[in-house]
Amino acid sequence: MQRLRFILVIALTLGLFQTGQSQYFELPGQQKYQKVRFEMINNLMIIPMEVNGAQLSFILDSGVSTPILFNLSDQDSIKLNNVTEIKIQGLGEGEAVRALKSTNNIFKLQNIRNFNQQLYVVLDKNINFSPALGIPIHGIIGYDLFKDFVVDINYGRNFIKFHTPATYVGKPSKKSEILPLIVHNRRAFIDGDVVMSNDEDIPVKLLIDTGSSDALWLFNDPVKGIGIPDMHYEDYLGRGLNGDIYGRRTKVKSIKIGSFEINDAKAAFPYMSYFQAATNLGDRNGSLGAEILRRFNVVFDYRKRQVTLRKNNHFHDPFHYNMSGIALQHNGVRYVAEKISSSKPASRDERAFGDIKLLMGNQTKISLVPEIIVSAIRAGSPAEEAGLQEGDVILAVNGKKIHNYKLQEILKLLNEREGKRIRVQIARQNKDLLFSFVLKKMFE
Repeated sequence: MQRLRFILVIALTLGLFQTGQSQYFELPGQQKYQKVRFEMINNLMIIPMEVNGAQLSFILDSGVSTPILFNLSDQDSIKLNNVTEIKIQGLGEGEAVRALKSTNNIFKLQNIRNFNQQLYVVLDKNINFSPALGIPIHGIIGYDLFKDFVVDINYGRNFIKFHTPATYVGKPSKKSEILPLIVHNRRAFIDGDVVMSNDEDIPVKLLIDTGSSDALWLFNDPVKGIGIPDMHYEDYLGRGLNGDIYGRRTKVKSIKIGSFEINDAKAAFPYMSYFQAATNLGDRNGSLGAEILRRFNVVFDYRKRQVTLRKNNHFHDPFHYNMSGIALQHNGVRYVAEKISSSKPASRDERAFGDIKLLMGNQTKISLVPEIIVSAIRAGSPAEEAGLQEGDVILAVNGKKIHNYKLQEILKLLNEREGKRIRVQIARQNKDLLFSFVLKKMFE
């Protein structure tokens, strides 16, 4: 892995400063829209983005107001213009993190251009979403794209159309519903109703957060009727800029957005201490995450303050809980040796999951593959009771060697269905061990 090296360019003269350039995203000439395919991982949309000539991968996150770069260790160099050092505060209990503020940067998303984009670069190497998602992730971007286009997200077919607002014409449908959108402080909110343990509809104002892989976050407010249900468990919810976020996972009877109703929805109640830096929560009651949003095809129109929802083929998908209790992440690479059949010679140009393949004679293949470890384990879970520990290296699940699978596919193997027996082969302190447990639902 190459060492990170920033090229910082300070524009001190009029000749270097790009005067007259747009300070927004736009399409060239008469092009009305740009279609962009995204990769869907753990409910998150990963899009390609070029920043000052560097090819990067971004999460499209409607909950972020300004683009943030991190995890640039696989980039030999990246040019940053007009740099100052600042501190930024996000979710989590830690101290504000050191960052660079940079302006006058060139962003490109296929034919979409912005020649004067502001961004932040987080210098904390611990802020890195790549190990948990299984692919390189270099940043997050949200509001700056949503404000300049009508953003049509087709979760059913994994593509987005960024429409020029002046020429966009919506397609009315009896299956679609147009709802008011509240845009405030560079973030979008929507009104809905949540039904808790009783059958009462409780009005809620929710941040629309395409960058959250969860379904629903709620702020504990017993006075309003949003109390934590008796059936819940404590769990790791994710990571903010200022540290890990914990809370309680549960489910609600239903969440209602417009005339759409989603029953037995997953929900989480984050501990409010992690929101100490969020001074503008106002009347917000939580967040609507991507596990709900992906059940629709969604059209965001920030200028008209409206959002259009249409059910897609994911609408009736069941909500998946972590029945094993294991969280996984990448942890570098390791070598594996495998026997190959002498009757079928290995192809010289065959590519494995890893980057390197060595052939030892005609019988053994040595490959460099990602190492997958247990990054966290829930207390009292089937995996924890069976003896698995944080830091264990996963080698195989039910006899399937995990280096042949992507990270999200391995998680599915570990959480396939209630009552399924799981056998996990792991490496711990230079020993191979085998553990067995039965998947168990968290809620009946």
